[in-house]
Amino acid sequence: MTSEPLPEGDRPSAMPTTPDTVGVLEYQLVLSDPTGIEAEAIRALRTRIMAQHLREGRRALAICAASTGVGCSFTAVNLATALAQIGIKTALVDANLRDSSIGAAFGIASDKLGLADYLGKGDVDLASILHPTSLDQLFIIPAGHVEHSPQELLSSEQFHDLATQLQREFDITIFDTTAANTCADAQRVAQVAGYALIVGRKDASYMRDVTTLSRTLRADRTNVIGCVLNGY
Repeated sequence: MTSEPLPEGDRPSAMPTTPDTVGVLEYQLVLSDPTGIEAEAIRALRTRIMAQHLREGRRALAICAASTGVGCSFTAVNLATALAQIGIKTALVDANLRDSSIGAAFGIASDKLGLADYLGKGDVDLASILHPTSLDQLFIIPAGHVEHSPQELLSSEQFHDLATQLQREFDITIFDTTAANTCADAQRVAQVAGYALIVGRKDASYMRDVTTLSRTLRADRTNVIGCVLNGY
């Protein structure tokens, strides 16, 4: 596989790489294998996020990828877990309404209410979709039951208002998103969050696709804070 380098000015700042992983049950490696190199890489990423994001008063972050299968959800789950481990009150939102996995990663039953219920039904409150975890400072909003167009739900004023409310109540809100090459959902979520972290994967991500995603997000006035490369 060959790809051209990112042009200067469009190159996301480098973030630590994370090794390869498989399986939903292995998502939470910072808990299941805290001394492994994967967990060390996530903690290094956490340090960068704290130094370059949280200390600047930024309280939301969308995790985005140009294509599927690069570890976007893995990165979101482990970053959120690592932040909560050190006392940072964290909300992890599964905004990937087309191929959700966050709820399953935390053992949340599929019949529980989530984001799509809150946005689509009109009579669901925030407390009903926030699910606690084994960590006191980590709360999950799963995707829920998607009965309407994901694009319409994520483009609604309710989603914007929800993001604003979460930023008032949590130190940081992390949004998992759908791959950008399948639809425009990730662009909308990142626009609402205001900040995005791009995820790629060794031997699976083309640099030109990552460059295109970075440019697209920035054109929407989303600040791209960096890029994580999985699979090392």
